[in-house]
Amino acid sequence: MVNNIIVRELACMDYSLVWQAMQDFTNERDESTCDELWLVEHPPVFTQGQAGKEEHLLVPGDIPVVKADRGGQITYHGPGQQVIYFMINLRRRKIGVRQLVTLIENSIVQALGDYNIVAYAKPDAPGVYIDEKKVASLGLRVRKGCSFHGLALNVNMDLSPFLRINPCGYAGLEMIQTADVNGPTDTASAAKALVKHLTTLLEVHQVNYQAGLPK
Repeated sequence: MVNNIIVRELACMDYSLVWQAMQDFTNERDESTCDELWLVEHPPVFTQGQAGKEEHLLVPGDIPVVKADRGGQITYHGPGQQVIYFMINLRRRKIGVRQLVTLIENSIVQALGDYNIVAYAKPDAPGVYIDEKKVASLGLRVRKGCSFHGLALNVNMDLSPFLRINPCGYAGLEMIQTADVNGPTDTASAAKALVKHLTTLLEVHQVNYQAGLPK
């Protein structure tokens, strides 16, 4: 079981709906439950992590704000951004949350490297950067030794909503997307590259693709 993973393709789906499904999946899973990666895009939404401070939400306007149970500050999700949620039994895989964060960051760096993009992580600010601009954000929650929430890679989207917040709690942090640096121009291509590197780093032997949320 530890060497298998299910990859769910969810298309574009409301954030709160997927968030509830992540909680339900985590609460109901047991030692025999296969780990999963959920590939999804969201309609425009700001999400505020458990440590998120109101002062970083500058001018939300007509975009809804959801207070979530993940780590991190405030970020934005919207169409054209590839989100991947990690439903991973860390205890079974014998990895800690810091190891998972590093694994996720490395997978993004490697996926962008396939496009000859020089990207890197920062030890003091989770996520992935290109020329000091942030291309991917990261936030996780662990319950019962299992992770949920995950990464958000800016692919080909409207970046202007990021100007309405201090992204990830950093005033003036500039965001960037892969389409502007000769990287993936669509989320399907980005997802394919990310899944390839994620499953390699997780030492997965078998990947089972499925559509839709778990029944």
